[in-house]
Order: sequence, then C-alpha cells, then structure tokens
Amino acid sequence: MSYETYDVIVIGAGAAGLMAAATAGQRGRRVLVLDHNEKPGVKILISGGGRCNFTNRQATADRYVSANPHFAKSALKRYTQTDFIEMVTRYRIAFHERELGQLFCDETSAHIVNMLMAECGAGSVDIKCGVKVEDVSGDGPYVVMSDAGDFSARAVIVATGGLSIPKMGATAFAHHLAKRHGMGITEVRPALVPLTFTADDLAFMSRLTGIAVDAVVSCGKTKFAEAVLFTHRGLSGPAILQISSFWREGQEIVVNLKPGTDVTAFLIDRKASRPRAEAKTVLAELLPARLAEGLVERADLLEWKLADTTNKALGELGRMVNALTVKPAGTEGFRTAEVTLGGVDTQFLSSKTMEAKPRPGLYFIGEAVDVTGWLGGYNFQWAWSSGWVAGQSV
Repeated sequence: MSYETYDVIVIGAGAAGLMAAATAGQRGRRVLVLDHNEKPGVKILISGGGRCNFTNRQATADRYVSANPHFAKSALKRYTQTDFIEMVTRYRIAFHERELGQLFCDETSAHIVNMLMAECGAGSVDIKCGVKVEDVSGDGPYVVMSDAGDFSARAVIVATGGLSIPKMGATAFAHHLAKRHGMGITEVRPALVPLTFTADDLAFMSRLTGIAVDAVVSCGKTKFAEAVLFTHRGLSGPAILQISSFWREGQEIVVNLKPGTDVTAFLIDRKASRPRAEAKTVLAELLPARLAEGLVERADLLEWKLADTTNKALGELGRMVNALTVKPAGTEGFRTAEVTLGGVDTQFLSSKTMEAKPRPGLYFIGEAVDVTGWLGGYNFQWAWSSGWVAGQSV
C-alpha cells in the first residue's frame, strides 16, 4: 500500500506541536501537522484571558512538577524563555510583564498563533486541521492513520496535550498511544484547578463570593504567596490553582489571609485601646468587611465587643485568619483545569530530544509528558522548549 510520505508528522497543532513543526521544517524536513480542531492553536487563543501568558522570566526546572524533577532541565536550558522572547520581539508583538515574571501580549493571543504559523510557513510546513488521527503503527517508518487518509513518516511527534479543558477536544490519545508502544503513564490528575469543599465549608465560602485577598496557601511544605478568590464553588485564585498541583485527597490546606501580620497580637492590642469595639469592626481594619464578618461569625464572636472576649477566643480568631485550615473535598476536575498533571513517564523519553527510548523516531512533547509547570507561563515555555528540541532532533 502506498502512503503520502513525509519526513516528519506532528500530531497536534497546539503550542508544542507548532513549535516542533516550525523548527523541523526550517531544518529542511518535509513536515505535516494534523489536528482534529478546525483551526490551529485553539488553546493558545483562549489563554491568559485572550492575551496569552506566553512565558515567564523565571522559567527554570524547579518550577515544574514531575516524577523526575531533573528531566525538564535539558530542554529548558537549550531553548530558554529568552529565546522565545527574542522571537516575539522579532515579530514586533507588543507585550508586558506582570507580577512574578509573567509575560502577556498587550493585545491578543492571536498574535502568538500568527507568529507560529508564519514560522511554519517559513519551513513550508503542511498543516491539515479538522483531521482525526486514529492510530500510529509501525516502528519507523510509521504510518499515521486518520479519517483523511493514511500518511507515512520516519518520525512522528505526538503533541496532543492532556485531558484538561475537554470542551476544546482534549483526549487521552497521547497516553493510549504511549502505552501501546511500550511506555508507562504516571498518575494523571487535573492541575492548576479550583478546589471544592464539603457543605459546611462551602456554606462559609460561598457567602464570600467575589472577595479576593493576597494570601499564602500551603500544603505540607509547599506554599505559594498569591491571591485567593472566594467563589460560589469554594476557593480559586492563583494561590489555590498553584497548590492544587501538590494537594492530594485527604490532605488539609492552610490559608494565611493576612500574611505579615500577627492578627492575634493586633486584636489583643485593639482590645486594650478600643475595648468597646466589635470584633468584626476591628478585623475589618485588616480584611474586606464581608470577609471579616464571615470569619468572626465562623468563630462564634459575631456582635461581641472586644472587652467581652477572652484573649483565648481572640487567639482562635487570629489563628483562623493567619492559618485558616480546611480540607478540600476535591477539585473541579479537568473541565476547568488549566493543565494535566502527569502523563508519559519521562523514564521512557530522552530528556535531550524527547524521543521515545523503546521507539526511535517517535516523540512525545508538551503537556502529554509528565512535566507540569506552575501557573504563570511556565507550561507554555515547556511547550516551546520541548517542541524545539524535538524539532531539532527529527
């Protein structure tokens, strides 16, 4: 049987796939990209509120979660955030830096997609969208079977992502394919995702919907200092999304709603200077009024004057602010998760090229792999770096 033959077939026209395709194409390889969506870069387009947090100035391997914490080092060092920023600058895409080194487009995420498409064009890459890939067979050359026909290539790069945001067509294709070709998959979980809570905690949190405060959230020894948002479903915001990658069922998280302030000492001091003031009024000097009232009610001190409140009770209220301890019931799942934690086990991949050790010529990159970045542009940088090294290798 004859197939249309390419040097490289990339499955997935997302961030990692387009980067790999452009890199390989500009090295003179004949490249085909296949994607089941109707247009390329769909996840890029919605990212960062439509402005694409395309990288982070602090993107180093210690900002990634993996069963092998060293795996990401090689790719991140070979193609750095500086390299990608230089490309963005070359295309005259205006961008700005937000807190913690996050870089966003000034205008629209579409500029990043257009840049990647131009890079693919420079490498004469053939991109076919609206094509469902059904399987990859062989051991080099490989045959990629799809509903648009079958194609053959010496190298196949799998860049189909993970399970996050299924409404955009996310599937476990990469994981199933890796298993069929003799590779393992680490535990797969939603990551960078809001947490959910039991009825008692939810009753407290949902009344505070819309309140956001700068906080420190910790789980075990891991902690993040960013905003926390109360929602009608529980807790969200950057600090919660970050800690969700480390939290496991049955664990508690601790939220310091006023970091840098000893709230117990503050309350006892106010008791001495303003004994007739209500606890909720005094606490509102430190926190939004609705949040202060909710915490005071949770501590059963609503309408209490400071003079009538024991130091022990004020200490319990202070600890509730500085160390609000709650046990999440779960997460909102892949429906709202920004990325997938876990994936193709890195012990089966070359860290220098992303090539599968059991299957030369087969590569796995981006979110499909067990490398998950922190919130803030880290996952895009992994897509660029892993895509680039694979594109350099094929």
